[in-house]
Amino acid sequence: MLHFARWQSTAIVLVIIVGIFAVIPNLVPTSWVSGLPSWLPKERIVLGLDLQGGAYLLYEVDRQDYIDKRLRSLTSDVRQSLRTEPRIGYTGLGVIDGGVQVRVRDATQFDQARQRLSELTNPLAGGLFGSSGVEEFALSEGSNNTLRLTFTEEGLAQRIRSIVDQSIEVVRRRIDELGTTEPNIQRQGEDRILVEAPGGNPEQLKALVGTTAQLTFHIVDTSISGEEAMRTRPPAGTMVLTTSEDDPVEPLRPYVVEEQPLLTGEDLVDAQPSFQQQTNEPVVTFRLTTGGARKFGQVTSQNVGRPFAIVLDDEVISAPVIREPITGGSGQISGSFTVQSANDLAILLRAGALPAALTLVEERTVGPGLGADSIAAGEIAAIVAAVLVAGSMIAVYGLFGVFANIALVLNVVLILGLLSLLGATLTLPGIAGIVLTMGMAVDANVLIYERIKDEARAGRTPILAIDAGFSRALGTILDANITTLIAAVILFQLGSGPIRGFAVTLAIGILTTVFTAFVFTRWMVAIWVRKRRPTTIPV
Repeated sequence: MLHFARWQSTAIVLVIIVGIFAVIPNLVPTSWVSGLPSWLPKERIVLGLDLQGGAYLLYEVDRQDYIDKRLRSLTSDVRQSLRTEPRIGYTGLGVIDGGVQVRVRDATQFDQARQRLSELTNPLAGGLFGSSGVEEFALSEGSNNTLRLTFTEEGLAQRIRSIVDQSIEVVRRRIDELGTTEPNIQRQGEDRILVEAPGGNPEQLKALVGTTAQLTFHIVDTSISGEEAMRTRPPAGTMVLTTSEDDPVEPLRPYVVEEQPLLTGEDLVDAQPSFQQQTNEPVVTFRLTTGGARKFGQVTSQNVGRPFAIVLDDEVISAPVIREPITGGSGQISGSFTVQSANDLAILLRAGALPAALTLVEERTVGPGLGADSIAAGEIAAIVAAVLVAGSMIAVYGLFGVFANIALVLNVVLILGLLSLLGATLTLPGIAGIVLTMGMAVDANVLIYERIKDEARAGRTPILAIDAGFSRALGTILDANITTLIAAVILFQLGSGPIRGFAVTLAIGILTTVFTAFVFTRWMVAIWVRKRRPTTIPV
């Protein structure tokens, strides 16, 4: 057990060197990191929300917003279904009391209408043994040849769950585009999303996360003015949208646009901030998918001379007139943009739209002053723990206590190095995990040294006692650390936020402890035995 082959010694030295090099970027100023040699790791430990400050945002999916939008699209689907040849005459189509209702004029066509609308109930998932699963809508019959589509409870609940999952991915992409490191984004309850983002600009983050960013393109109906449509009623199949209240040129100007969008944000491939060549004003340029470019070319070819409204979250950004067919699959969105707002809009469009609006229900901004206090408290706790542990080991075990302390220092270096290489986030509970690991690390050395003492008392020679102490303590060390590792894995899987940070540092600490307390300490003791050939054990 005390013999190490050359390759084993080389491997141990390499692990130590890699650990030290991985820690170096955390010991120099940020501005120096880019100047480090290319072969040196440049990843740094990311400080969590509780250490460097940032934003804590809790959002709730706006159920009513989703229901209103879904019922509007369902109304359009009903209209299109009934107008399919052979057409079915209807009247009174609209959203009434949380459902879409329509009356069939000809009673002889009622069964045919019911059959067509039953195809719009929208099964959401397949059930067991071939059952139809959950349907989003239920179709019911009323008096006077009326048909009504309403949400089912199970269908709406499943839709909300799906919306939360989609929203988490969209929010994650938006924050990643912003450059915020290691955000914590997770579901809370059935319809809430927690966003914790360390560092950065909380106001910009809030603006990006909370914006739905549903981009659509609509043909403007010029047969009636927007003002007149607001006073009376817009033609069937159209709706009235206005410009933003903050638009400095034409605030709240109404436009009558076709309800069915010709293109949506899903047809976008890329969006980037830019400047208009003639006026040097900030704009957003976009590129369309192949299918989107084809549709865009067809629409612009068929509507030359008509206004084309670009709509973001039900507000008209601009409504340029189509001068000629646009077949290149790219274009630009102009408006009253600043450089920052153009960049933010490009980020939103690249990341995709939220499937429903998010309502901010709780907001906390953690200042960096709290982080500095936390870091200082953590440093003091770590220093005090290290001094007490190191002093106790030297006092009790002498030279072998010095070996244990060297292994302890290497243990902390390896933990920090692994955190850096993994790009992990260090939180205050994570610091607590490191401090706890320091105590656990020397605990393994205590087991080994006490076992060596027992072997020496049993009459073994110093070399045999040391060899037997390491070999027979290994099982106990592995048992203790494996059970703790299992607990850390469970904490990581079931926990969230700070609990996960604690679990990560604890798990990494367990792995490095087995290496430093058993492998590295045994390697040092083997070198000492080979050089000194001791006749007594200094324990």
